[in-house]
Amino acid sequence: QLQLVESGGGLVQPGGSLRLSCAASGFTLDLYPIGWFRQAPGKEREGVSCISSNDGSTYYADSVKGRFTISRDNARNTVYLQMKSLKPEDTAVYYCAASRAVQALCAPLEYDYWGQGTQVTVSS
Repeated sequence: QLQLVESGGGLVQPGGSLRLSCAASGFTLDLYPIGWFRQAPGKEREGVSCISSNDGSTYYADSVKGRFTISRDNARNTVYLQMKSLKPEDTAVYYCAASRAVQALCAPLEYDYWGQGTQVTVSS
């Protein structure tokens, strides 16, 4: 059974850092485009960062460029999202997802398999 499990969320002060993990079971992560998405209360789910399956190219939303880094550890079958210089507006539930497509835009509709999400709260 294909499953994605996120972890690493929590409460952090503005300017702090967190590393989110997305562990896969039932399939090999590096064969799929993988994305991190977030949804804040009252807002639509948005793409934060995605990594392709073929060449490992990455995408970042403008709001997180220079602060977030997506990476993949094939040996652990895990994708990470390193988040630095966190801001209150980064507060959201963060989801990882995998796409069945060979290539996918970093948009929620392009992704088929979703984790349960992990809460990130940035507050003093």
